[in-house]
Amino acid sequence: MRIGINFSNTTTLGSLEPVIESARRCDADGFAHWWLPQAGYLDALTVFGAVAEVAPHIEFGTAVVPTWLYPPHTLAAKALTTSALVGERLTLGIGLSHRAVVEKRLRMTWEKPIRHAIDYLSVLNGMLDDGQVDYDGEIHSANGRYPVFTEHRPSVLLGALGPQMLEVAGRLAGGTITWLTGPRTLRDHIVPTIRRAAETAGRANPRIVASLIVTVTDDERGVRARHAENLAGYGSLPSYRAVLDREGVDTPAGVCLVGDEESVGAQLEELADAGVTDFAAVEVGRNPEEKQRTRALLKAAAAKGDR
Repeated sequence: MRIGINFSNTTTLGSLEPVIESARRCDADGFAHWWLPQAGYLDALTVFGAVAEVAPHIEFGTAVVPTWLYPPHTLAAKALTTSALVGERLTLGIGLSHRAVVEKRLRMTWEKPIRHAIDYLSVLNGMLDDGQVDYDGEIHSANGRYPVFTEHRPSVLLGALGPQMLEVAGRLAGGTITWLTGPRTLRDHIVPTIRRAAETAGRANPRIVASLIVTVTDDERGVRARHAENLAGYGSLPSYRAVLDREGVDTPAGVCLVGDEESVGAQLEELADAGVTDFAAVEVGRNPEEKQRTRALLKAAAAKGDR
């Protein structure tokens, strides 16, 4: 299992300096990949092009780009431009977001999400493959051909938790990226479902990228209580509630990786045994000691995996 960093607190920053430093340090510390959300007013794909030289070894990934905000034509142009700058190091994680976000925050219409994902990927894949697409969909359609100015085609992952979306991810994407999904759910639901879909479609074994909060601490109870408070909103979103119920935990804090070095190391091993190919850690520490211990544990785990 390859280990990377998910730098997810971009909406609280006042400048790009912490983002650039995170990428540089991630590369220097030997991690395999570095992920950014497409959130707020920070454009993740632009950042990847900007930090490619200070982080020359790591893979860059979006976790994730909300599809309702970016038509497939627009996202293809952004992704191919970034690939021209970073080479074959780009992975494009996309996701549908949630009905509450799309309808209440974006004031857009949430309709037929499975059909939306199928049409979106069908158009996007054609544009990323060779610039040519001829697809008539119910929600997204495209016809035309444009020159592709890079030989590096970014891989695409679809955020998927439910059976239908996992089937789409296995059939039309290179895998999935999950958030707040524990090892039992990954082992018994996510991994077998997407693998069956990929096999049926004649595709290679899908990539499974799992992202969770990690805190190395001697105060597990206190840290989990803090995470439960900070993550409370996720527990009311239907897609996350479903995977938390599958996992048998009451709150999202129940799937966070929390404990001392031995405990968190064992929790990482459990994810690898569940079939996770890549782990993207969201590092959270309440103080400098917890932050240092968390980074040290993750660096040691990364050194054991492939870069």
